[in-house]
This record gives sequence, structure tokens and C-alpha cells, in this order.
Amino acid sequence: TMASEAEKTFKKFAVFGDSSSSGTEINNKNFSKLCKDCGIMDGKMVTSTDVDIVFNKVKLTRAKNARTITFQQFTEAMKELAQKRFKEKSPDEGLQDIYKLMEGKDPATTGVTKATTVGAVDRLTDTSKYTGSHKERFDESGKGKGIAGREETTDNSGYVSGYKGAGTYDKKNSA
Repeated sequence: TMASEAEKTFKKFAVFGDSSSSGTEINNKNFSKLCKDCGIMDGKMVTSTDVDIVFNKVKLTRAKNARTITFQQFTEAMKELAQKRFKEKSPDEGLQDIYKLMEGKDPATTGVTKATTVGAVDRLTDTSKYTGSHKERFDESGKGKGIAGREETTDNSGYVSGYKGAGTYDKKNSA
């Protein structure tokens, strides 16, 4: 049945990156991932905020300090998201459509590598750390100044091309 296919997908996502999970319950992080990877969260009708709200709502029906939800509660959550995602359908029809989206899906691992490189990219794009001529190309907020920041591109001052200290001596003294 559709539900058993959905439950297979639910189990795959439930244990994803969570070695303590038996696959019968899913945590918030993996619940969001499932909604993302299966296209239930589309960023228009259903946003990550919707997904979080629904998760926390059904989680409360279980126990005050529950961290996970069961497939039964997952179904309730999906009915609710289905009404947002497939507005024109009944909750049950919408649920079937969500199950269709879930069918045969595996947790995408592409996001995993992305997460680790984020720091490096942040560092590279943190303009406050830029020095020398690169610094001149951005304003305080890190917005590029475009051509204005690179106007002195042709510099025939007799320095060896690529000489890092060009022009720094005068700048320091006149400042």
C-alpha cells in the first residue's frame, strides 16, 4: 500500500545520521530533511517554518518532553502539511499525494558534504578579513564596489607586476 511505502521512506529518514534510532520514530532534524528531500516542503506553500510548527504540534500529543514522533503522528503531521501543499484536496487525498512524493525516496546525502564546506566559504567571503587591494573593493558591509574598487588596475609605476607593497609606503605616511 501507499502507506507502507511511505513508512519505508519514513524509516530510512528516521535512522539517517541517528545511530540510536530504531527507525520507528523520527527527530525534528530528519523530519525536516524528509520534507525537504521528498519535495513536501516547496518553499512556497510549505516552508521550513510550517514543517517545524507541525512537528512540534504533533510531538506534544505524545509527551511533553518527546524529541521524536512515531509514524502514526507523522501521518497526522502529513495530513496537516497536505492541506497547505495541496489546498484543493481533502486531507486524505492530500496525504495520498504526499505518500506519492515519498515513494522510493532515500535521504539525499548531497546536503551532508555541503554542510562541511560552509565554514570555508564563509571565511572566504568574509570581507572584513580581506587585506591589501582586495580590501578596497568592498565597503564595510561587504558589498562589492565593482569597478570603483579596482580603478587602479593599470599601474605602470615601475614596480614589478604583482609586487604586493606597491603604493603602501606613501599611503601609510600620508594617512
